[in-house]
Amino acid sequence: MASGSKVWSVFSLGAALGAAAVAKKTLNTGWRAATGKNPPANPADPDVALWEAVAWASVSGTFIALARMLATRRAAEYYAKSTGHLPPDLQKDGQDASKAPAPAS
Repeated sequence: MASGSKVWSVFSLGAALGAAAVAKKTLNTGWRAATGKNPPANPADPDVALWEAVAWASVSGTFIALARMLATRRAAEYYAKSTGHLPPDLQKDGQDASKAPAPAS
């Protein structure tokens, strides 16, 4: 693994973890404001109402995934500005979605 690749790995991991932590804090606060209750600690617990478990899983999963993706994209932009090229994992590799083979079923 090249030195730049290690830097990118640490940088992207830090951005993703930071974004996930901020997103979780925001979600918890928003959930309390909207429902008046703490978010479910374990949505799989039968004592948690099904609608509440589904809502929490959907909202938290989507919001945290989006926050991590956006933070990683911003980190990649910063990395590219700093080094003059995209991180190794994100460099174009000749893939074109319109020419990709159809998935086998």
